[in-house]
Amino acid sequence: MKQTHAYNVDLTRIDGDGEFSCPRCGVAMSPDDESEESYSILGSTANANGLEEMEIRCNKCSSHLHLTGFLLLREVPDLTEEKTSDEKEENVCFVAHV
Repeated sequence: MKQTHAYNVDLTRIDGDGEFSCPRCGVAMSPDDESEESYSILGSTANANGLEEMEIRCNKCSSHLHLTGFLLLREVPDLTEEKTSDEKEENVCFVAHV
């Protein structure tokens, strides 16, 4: 029987654009890799707020990686893009006195 190695990878602790290395063999894994050359998606877990966890398998060493931190990444505002005048939020208050 072959032993499967499993690792937890917290995406909030990764610098850069989401690329990371397999903790076991070091092969580079990128979210932009649509060919699934370096990894295969095994499944995902979501709730009402969005994606919670994704399980992938490294195609080189067959390790299972549990990716977490999606909810926190979705909440972080993108500070590199400024809103245009049409997209800026307006703070409007309406007070009615009786």
